[in-house]
Amino acid sequence: MLIDDQLPINKNYLLKQDRTLSFSGMTWDDYEKFNAVEYLGYRTSFLDGVITLMSPSQNHEMIKDFIFLLVITYCDAFDLDYYPTGSTTLKNQNKQVGKEPDTSFCFNNLKKVPDLAVEVVFSSGGTYDLNKYQKLGVQEVWFWINNTLEIYVLNNGVYQQQQYSFNLSKIENKLLTKYIAKALTGNPRILKKSFLDEIK
Repeated sequence: MLIDDQLPINKNYLLKQDRTLSFSGMTWDDYEKFNAVEYLGYRTSFLDGVITLMSPSQNHEMIKDFIFLLVITYCDAFDLDYYPTGSTTLKNQNKQVGKEPDTSFCFNNLKKVPDLAVEVVFSSGGTYDLNKYQKLGVQEVWFWINNTLEIYVLNNGVYQQQQYSFNLSKIENKLLTKYIAKALTGNPRILKKSFLDEIK
């Protein structure tokens, strides 16, 4: 059953807004068999019988890629080994949860579950997705939401909002927000250089 189709199909509008579709009353088998061809370009998640699909806008992708750039800039600056795992589907059938982050990373060594997942929110999702990441056991989740970078770290099974990253301990949310906020209008190369100068 379709329960949400938030945005009209309008090419110009979709440049700035994401498009979401949700289906309720679904089973794990439905999630596993979902027609990826019909919904090509959508990121898929599952929780509590609801399959949610999100088609990212151009702005969404620009923000996501710039956050990726900041993470690898930090890792290179401090010789932190990193393994980009992108939008790899994370799922746990026993807990009936599945999620595709916008981007994700393992640090120091490659793992089945990433150490850091990143979510960019323009018109869908939000921190509700923390419920999915909690069940999946992702240690740290970043949300770009309302033009602010929010950091959540898993502590004794519960996410707590933090000022500093757990995995990238020398940077805080205010510094990340400062640079990410310029991603849609600034020059990524110049912003990256300025960020590197500031963290060093």
